[in-house]
Amino acid sequence: MARRLSYSARYEHPTEKVYSALSSREFWDDQMVEFRKLTPQSDVDKFVVDENGVDIVLVQTLPKSDLPAIASAVIKKDMIITRKEFLGPYNPEKTEGTYSAGIPAGPGNVTGVQELFPTDTGCTLRRTTEVKVYVPFVNGKLEQLILVNLVDLFRGEAEFTADWIAKNS
Repeated sequence: MARRLSYSARYEHPTEKVYSALSSREFWDDQMVEFRKLTPQSDVDKFVVDENGVDIVLVQTLPKSDLPAIASAVIKKDMIITRKEFLGPYNPEKTEGTYSAGIPAGPGNVTGVQELFPTDTGCTLRRTTEVKVYVPFVNGKLEQLILVNLVDLFRGEAEFTADWIAKNS
């Protein structure tokens, strides 16, 4: 059974500024520098901005030695995470997109939708995530572990985004 999570990052900035940051190669390269503090191998593998929107692929490698015991029991070597982010063309009322993360021959997947929309105080980027692990007996524990880590990731990314916009506007 899949588990779900909804996370909202609230920004004091208008949607145009947040979308502009998410459309910037410099933003993603700077974010990878921050990721490398925790995951030494973190790279932007694909970056396309065109009339269809923003299409990004990130690749991170987590050494097996850094994995929690429950994860290292299932994943027998370094964990390579491929994360895909997509935001459609900018819409001042609501910009929609998707995201996913997977591990080659991994025990499950993460998929989600995202929406960037204005609020009275700025804007919100809401992510609705579904995590599914296909390993009997530990699937629920692994799904919960992934969701807890996603909340930390989304929170850290929201802080990074707000700081990056403040420094680069």
